[in-house]
Amino acid sequence: MRKATVTRKTTETDIELSLNLDGTGEVRVSTGCGFLDHMLILFARHGGFDLDIACQGDTHVDFHHTTEDCSITLGQAFAQALNEGRGIARYGNMLLPMDEALVLVALDISGRCCLTYSLAPAAQKVGTFDTELAKDFFHGFCRSLGLTLHIQQLAGENAHHILEAAFKGFGRALRQAVVLDAKGQIPSTKGVLL
Repeated sequence: MRKATVTRKTTETDIELSLNLDGTGEVRVSTGCGFLDHMLILFARHGGFDLDIACQGDTHVDFHHTTEDCSITLGQAFAQALNEGRGIARYGNMLLPMDEALVLVALDISGRCCLTYSLAPAAQKVGTFDTELAKDFFHGFCRSLGLTLHIQQLAGENAHHILEAAFKGFGRALRQAVVLDAKGQIPSTKGVLL
């Protein structure tokens, strides 16, 4: 079973997270930030991952620590659930439309952190969520998992739609990358991924 349970407790956040890579998209999310909850639900449902995450954060300051620490914890859970990455497809991509927005997501579970991010939502906030925090989310995840991730906005005006397309596309591309093939080999000529 490709499952993981991760806890993270700092002076800024207290997080409990469980993940099942081979789930059905069952999600329970409570971060104290409604928009982040919405994005995590979309990510997990579109990826087909079972995700349970509860975060108590210093949201009286802002949502930065909550967003970043949730992404770090989620990346750690993926790393734990994937173990050495034996048998995974490794690569995934998705070109996802969300109304007028169009976002390309391409990724490689390479063991190396690289983020190329070109989302440019016109609004600085969606509700109370600072749109710049989306980049922090993806960067924290990449660092924790060792993920190469490219996210490019090809079209879009509405900040909500742009970010929604990115999180949905991320879930779908990651689903492609973690799917198991019949060979059961580590998908690298080096013999090691993570």
